[in-house]
Amino acid sequence: MELNFRAADSGDIAALVLMLADDKLGAQREDASQPLNPAYHRAFDVITKDANNELVIAEYDANIVGMLQLTFIPYLSHIGSWRCLVEGVRIHKSYRGRGLGERLLQWAIDRAMEKGCRIIQLTSDKQRPDAIRFYRNLGFEASHEGFKLRLQ
Repeated sequence: MELNFRAADSGDIAALVLMLADDKLGAQREDASQPLNPAYHRAFDVITKDANNELVIAEYDANIVGMLQLTFIPYLSHIGSWRCLVEGVRIHKSYRGRGLGERLLQWAIDRAMEKGCRIIQLTSDKQRPDAIRFYRNLGFEASHEGFKLRLQ
C-alpha cells in the first residue's frame, strides 16, 4: 500500500475534524457539525504559520487515511536540545489494522530525527488502552507521570 505524507491544507480541515471526533473521547470534545466551527480554521492558520508546528496527513489513493501534529520544542535541559511532541494521532476507522499507524509514527520519528530532536514524546489518554499498547510496541516508554489542568 503506497502511503504518502504531506502538510495539511485548509481544504482538509473538515476531514481532519471528523477523524478527531470519531471515537468516544473525541465525540465529547470535538464539534464536527456543519458549518465547521470557525475555531478550527483559526487554529489551522496559527499552526501552519508556526515554523515549529507541522500538521501532517497520510494519504492513500488520494484519500486522507491518517493525521498527526508535530510540535518542535527547544529546551534548555538535555544540553539545549530539541524535542518533538506528537499530538492528534489518528487513522481513519476504515483503514485501521493495516499497519498504517506504525508507518505514520515511523515517519514522525524520522522527521524528528531529521529536525535534530533528541527526544520524541507523546501522551495518550488512559482510557485508550489499545493506543497505549500500540505506542509501547513502537518502543515508547511510559517514563513520566503526566498532568493536565483544564483551564476552560
